[in-house]
Amino acid sequence: LIMGTLVGRVFAFDWNASILIGSLFASHTLLAYPIIRRLGVINNEAVIVTIGATIFTDIGALLVLAVCVAISKGEFSPLRLAILLGLLAIYTAAVLFGFDWLGKEFFRRSKDDHGNQFLFVLLSLFLAAVGAQLIGVEKIIGAFLAGLAVNDVVGDGPVKEKVEFVGSVLFIPIFFVDLGLLIDLPAFVKSISTIWLTAAIVVGLIVSKFLAAFLAQLVYRYNFSEMMTMWSLSMPQVGATLAATLVGFRAGILNEGVLNSVIVLMLVTSTLGPILTSRFAPQLQSSAIISPDDTAQIEEIPEASHNNGEFTVVVPIYNPQTQRYLMEMATLLARYEGGRIVPLAIARAHAHMDSPEMNKAIQNSQLLLDQAKELSRELGVEASPQLRIDYDIAQGISHASRELNASLIVLGLSGRRGFTARLFGNVTNSVLWTSHCLVAVARLLDSPLSIQRILVPVENLTTSAVRPVKFAQILADVNQAQITLLHVCDPRISQSKMAWTRSQLELMVSQINPQPLSLEIQIEPHENVTSAILKATQSHDLVVLRSLRRRVGTDSFTMSEVTTPLVQQLTCSVVLLGEPQGTPTSVLAS
Repeated sequence: LIMGTLVGRVFAFDWNASILIGSLFASHTLLAYPIIRRLGVINNEAVIVTIGATIFTDIGALLVLAVCVAISKGEFSPLRLAILLGLLAIYTAAVLFGFDWLGKEFFRRSKDDHGNQFLFVLLSLFLAAVGAQLIGVEKIIGAFLAGLAVNDVVGDGPVKEKVEFVGSVLFIPIFFVDLGLLIDLPAFVKSISTIWLTAAIVVGLIVSKFLAAFLAQLVYRYNFSEMMTMWSLSMPQVGATLAATLVGFRAGILNEGVLNSVIVLMLVTSTLGPILTSRFAPQLQSSAIISPDDTAQIEEIPEASHNNGEFTVVVPIYNPQTQRYLMEMATLLARYEGGRIVPLAIARAHAHMDSPEMNKAIQNSQLLLDQAKELSRELGVEASPQLRIDYDIAQGISHASRELNASLIVLGLSGRRGFTARLFGNVTNSVLWTSHCLVAVARLLDSPLSIQRILVPVENLTTSAVRPVKFAQILADVNQAQITLLHVCDPRISQSKMAWTRSQLELMVSQINPQPLSLEIQIEPHENVTSAILKATQSHDLVVLRSLRRRVGTDSFTMSEVTTPLVQQLTCSVVLLGEPQGTPTSVLAS
């Protein structure tokens, strides 16, 4: 705030415009959040502090914007300011607490009606924007507060995905189109040629963010990597900054030079911030590594893993072409745990249960189950076929798995892609989101009984990385297969750091019981993680990856930005493990 105000005063802006420029410096966008989430360092104190600061800086910047706009309209006086701040406080409390309560009540009553829940989010947005206008502040403040209010209500569910999807394909493009219509290209080129204001804003913001991170390091004794991570996370200026600049420009507070400079600022910081985060955030992983104390915790899980019941593997049957290989994999896992498999067929429901379409769906499902039962006899494993009727296949799978107290779901990779999958989702995405237990999503090009070389990329040195290794170890024991653990690191990493990483991987492997018969650890320095893994897969039959338990608005589900291109380019079999939330339900999730 101080740095931006000084920049404004140096370039002869009045105090109102200078303070508004300072507020633009204060806010930031967590553009690199996916990077720190993928690296597993989100629980680091410095990262938590930076994430928490985002809320306060954005709210503070928007409050300053409201006051500056009111001053520019000639409505400023101590009494008017006090009234505005009082109304703003009442309005903020009403939106944050009122919409939160209303949202919980509405979601409780509407249950699984995602369409109406999505409309409630849009209604909250419009009502909050209208309320902001009524008290004399900008609509953007109401929209921001509405997002905070419904955030807890929506959670990380299908409704949030729909909101993000509509925002990314409709509202955000419209916002940028509107911004483009306001920009005078000759003036934009002229502002770049007279570079001083642009340079002052860009350099001033980068320096001020660094000084803030440096002061936090001195006060809270953070190390160098934590300081640099805080700096890189707080640097990008995209959403709130650009929107507030646009409001200030329309109100006549800021001129075209500032608007154009902020656009350049957005381009520079949104590029530099994530690059620095990728460089320094991996060095924070030592705070989340596996320790010897974790061994006892992991080894205690199998004893209570089945929840006083039989280990059950549910195999949804809906594609005869992939049915055999999925059944074979489920058989290997069930046999290892001494459990059973449940072939599950879902017949899509119709309004009339006696309709010809319903009868046809039941006959087709029963035929698939008969084939699965015959296959289970051939494989020598106990099978309990189940037929369910449900309007939604994915919900039917999740509900049946919960009723059966399943320990694992073995699912084929859904083939639906493109715009339809983005809008409505697919079976794989929905099961990953709604199921209660571990989900193994498999694309098997050959029989699991013939697998001889298994590759397990290990991204984070955390206890959760044991799950895919354990999964691979079960398959390897059956076929006496070779397991390769692959960790791709920064090519600039020191030899001592590489040796430490290897020792952590060896510690992780030592926690697996029983020990894998044949296991190799590879540490590959490479700039591109995807390319390094693809190169390694050329000599392997199967790749086992972790997948975050969340739905996303893309062609398929992802573990990170690495997984989507990886799965699309793999030429061998692949299994993605959707990690369960909460207490693990089996040794496979331990």
